Amino acid sequence: MRPAHLFTVLDKEFHGATEGQHTPVMLWGPPGVGKSQIVVQVAERNDVPMIDIRLSQMEPSDLRGIPFRVDGSVEWAIPAMLPDKQRHGEQGILFLDEITSAAPSVSAAAYQLILDRKLGQYEVPDGWAILAAGNRQGDRGVTYTMPAPLANRFSHYEVDTNLDDWVAWAYANNIDDRIIAFLRFRPDLIFDFDAAQNPMAFPSPRSWEFAHRALQKFTDQGTILLETLQACVGPAAGVELNAFIANLDSMPNIEDIVNGQEVPVPNEIDLQYAVASALVGQAIRVNNLDDAATSQGNILNYAHKFPQKEMGVMMISDMHRAIGEKIFSLPEFASWADSVADLMLYDN
Repeated sequence: MRPAHLFTVLDKEFHGATEGQHTPVMLWGPPGVGKSQIVVQVAERNDVPMIDIRLSQMEPSDLRGIPFRVDGSVEWAIPAMLPDKQRHGEQGILFLDEITSAAPSVSAAAYQLILDRKLGQYEVPDGWAILAAGNRQGDRGVTYTMPAPLANRFSHYEVDTNLDDWVAWAYANNIDDRIIAFLRFRPDLIFDFDAAQNPMAFPSPRSWEFAHRALQKFTDQGTILLETLQACVGPAAGVELNAFIANLDSMPNIEDIVNGQEVPVPNEIDLQYAVASALVGQAIRVNNLDDAATSQGNILNYAHKFPQKEMGVMMISDMHRAIGEKIFSLPEFASWADSVADLMLYDN
């Protein structure tokens, strides 16, 4: 399932905990596709705490607690990391990460916690959702087969990569426009992991964020930039990204386009992707300014100029996801929509 749809599912499951309709959710997927990030986004959207428990680092007693003697009988000290209304609040998310990397004895200790929301005398507060994530057995990680009794305590979702969803996230999190443009140009590189090769660095939603950070630190340092990009996303993708960025010296002035000046569209397709991504970034950055409508209208006008209408559709679609329905109130939108009506009608 694509991340945007999974976000909706997890958000509903979070609210279902309060309403008595919650089902624990297990997210499956290879490393780096954003399983943990989706859970973090749900917690942030609802402004609630998320307790991240890495079961691969646990012993059974870490969940069950430490026994101690009271008047001739044994009681258990409840681990402080488990959700507590007084310490953590009435609502939140208990996230059991790396659950498939946990030893079977630890998984067994989690059975009752996941299904019954209890562990001995401890009970998970009603407003807390239980979510989990792990890698599949073919992903070259340290994984155990999930026992059937544990698997049957979850609803299961496979996390797919989706470029549109990642681009929307990237704009919202100020990822470098050059990274977004490159992946629009080379969409197959959003995730490229061959478990048989056991690569150390490879393209993934997570590692493209690393590449963004490398660009902020090493853009002006030539050979070092290339090596740091390769260290983030792998040798081949790093070389491609570095060459793409080097070619951007020929890109037209984005500020001139935003200001409504006459600027020709570059002939090179990679530069067209770069211009489109940079303009969406500009549309976001001016969104709260007094002259936002004028600047965004100029960006919409430029969409007419792309030789391929699909390029303009991609740019305006990204812009819509970023700034919302405000785009429909811009006079220039109606003109652009009329110009691509045949294409949109065909695509539908």
